[in-house]
Amino acid sequence: MYILKYLDPKNDAAFKKIFGSEQNKDILMHFLNDVLGSFREVPIVEIDFLPTILQPENREQKTSLIDVLCKDTKGAKYIIEMQTASTKDFKKRAQHYASKVYGNQARMGRDYQDLKEVIFLAIVDCVIFPNKAHYKSDHIILDKKTYEHDLKDFFFTFIELPKFKKTTEELFSMEEKWCYFFKHAQETAEEDFERIVGKDSIIYKAYQALDQFNWTQGELTEYDAIQISEMNRRADSAALNEKIDEALERGLEQGLAKGLEQGLTKAKMEIAKNLLQKGIGIDVIAQCSELSKKQIEDLKKYTFNENSVVNF
Repeated sequence: MYILKYLDPKNDAAFKKIFGSEQNKDILMHFLNDVLGSFREVPIVEIDFLPTILQPENREQKTSLIDVLCKDTKGAKYIIEMQTASTKDFKKRAQHYASKVYGNQARMGRDYQDLKEVIFLAIVDCVIFPNKAHYKSDHIILDKKTYEHDLKDFFFTFIELPKFKKTTEELFSMEEKWCYFFKHAQETAEEDFERIVGKDSIIYKAYQALDQFNWTQGELTEYDAIQISEMNRRADSAALNEKIDEALERGLEQGLAKGLEQGLTKAKMEIAKNLLQKGIGIDVIAQCSELSKKQIEDLKKYTFNENSVVNF
């Protein structure tokens, strides 16, 4: 039986290991230059990683967690996000993250004239813009009449992997190689490896970072937990969609929303319970199940007590 050598770079643990760690900083710079080269006047030569938790201004606002956040030597900020699930609010979330990072500069005491640009780059394993044919789209703010680019501090790039169809024989640019890497790295066979990598040492390093032989047991456990969560999410989503169709056919519109909410909560509890039984840590389970740490701790207390009930 063939055993996969490379892990999936779309997995949250793998993505952050490759693009969000100091030891692989050169991979991130290479990737940003390859994908944003036509936009950047000067190549990025150095970056500093920044905290990925964006604190709310008050208790009523949400805490935002970014996959990767960094800045270059000129102070420009880069938000790099990996999105696997199709959500209606992702375009809104992209603008929220960018505006939040931009506004945080002012709260640090900077004058308005010193605020630096924010570049949002998303690799998405779903279709965000169904009316666009190309896999990559760049978005800037233009004057509606003259199309002049006067407001230059916000830039958004989306790479929609389902739209990328090229084979290994059709890969010519570094941007195309990166897209292939994100979409097909896990299934890359040895005979295709040299054709994909060529003479590029950074792409080679990215593949080496995905080689599960180079991962610790703890890292693999976190990776597997996230994979399980993603598979459960997809299965639950498919089951819920089927139930929605059945309910609509039977005319059961009333009470549907409440039933769906209960179903989602039950699914999250099952995910958390399964991971607890496997010995996965509470922090990882919270990330996978979207339950709070307090909820998971309560569930852990009563998981093996059949007479106990945990209310969520």
